[in-house]
Amino acid sequence: MKKTEKLKKLRPKLGVQPYYFLLALIEIVIAAGLALLLNWLLEDVLEFRLAPWLWVLIFSVILCSVLGWLISAQFFEPISRLSRAMRKVGKGDFSVRLETSSRIREVRDTYDNFNLMTRELGATETVQTDFVSNVSHEFKTPINAIEGYATLLQSAQPTEEQALYVEKILLNTRRLNELVGNILLLSRVDHQAINSNHKRYRLDEQIRQAIVLLEPKWDKKELELDVELDTLDYTGNESLLLHVWVNLIDNAIKFDPHGGLLRLRLRRQDGNAVFTVDDSGPGIAEEAQTHIFDKFFQADSSRMMEGHGLGLALVKRVLDVCGGTIQVENLPETGCRFTVTLPPEQQ
Repeated sequence: MKKTEKLKKLRPKLGVQPYYFLLALIEIVIAAGLALLLNWLLEDVLEFRLAPWLWVLIFSVILCSVLGWLISAQFFEPISRLSRAMRKVGKGDFSVRLETSSRIREVRDTYDNFNLMTRELGATETVQTDFVSNVSHEFKTPINAIEGYATLLQSAQPTEEQALYVEKILLNTRRLNELVGNILLLSRVDHQAINSNHKRYRLDEQIRQAIVLLEPKWDKKELELDVELDTLDYTGNESLLLHVWVNLIDNAIKFDPHGGLLRLRLRRQDGNAVFTVDDSGPGIAEEAQTHIFDKFFQADSSRMMEGHGLGLALVKRVLDVCGGTIQVENLPETGCRFTVTLPPEQQ
């Protein structure tokens, strides 16, 4: 490794301007030399005469084509590689590194700076994620203590006003507990620290379990449920996938109006397991659809008290780990549809 770095330091580096100036100069010399040589041979041997400047033009065209290929290989191809790498960084992959054998100083310096940038971004993300994870873990103990004491107060027959305060304390401690739990789970998924305890189970039964878990919420809003689930087997992390269905259905319930319709479908299409959840809410603005899977993003600020913007981010990361995909679209009349696709090799 050290030997390779020493060789890189000893390798001559040229700037873009002197590099292409030398190429142009070499082209002129070669074109002129070949033109004079060929003109002399044709005149003496074949007695064929052609103006020297025309030979220079012909060889210049040929050499320009060759030089164009060299420029593409030496300069524009590294730029294309850099562009592809930057797209990966834009998607959150900070492990990208670039190597080059180019002798152009600007190309080598750009690659070195790019690698330095990705290393720093990766280190910053690790520190940030570890900090959030550690702080969230430390929050759980005092939150649980507050919830426990509030529960004791609730059982001590408080006055009506006190009971209202205790109820608000319990509501907010449960929201904090849910938030901390989602942050910790998201951190584990991001770091691939999830136990790969894969087993084969009924995917349709798991979705029914998620519907039952959320019964108090959809029953309170008097929603009409339209559920059609094909019998499908799936091999994967059962506890992890349950978070996907619970978060998606819970999100649909949150945005469905009182007495609205919630439609759930599970089908096998082209070998894939495809799950869709439709609500009859207001839909999602197009500019917000590209950000709804970002951490802490909430498209509807009026509903911030009903969530914390981590549910869909968790869904996306879990599906990435499982090799699945998720798409969102607004329905023609009203409402929104989320579509989850699990590949056949996972089933």
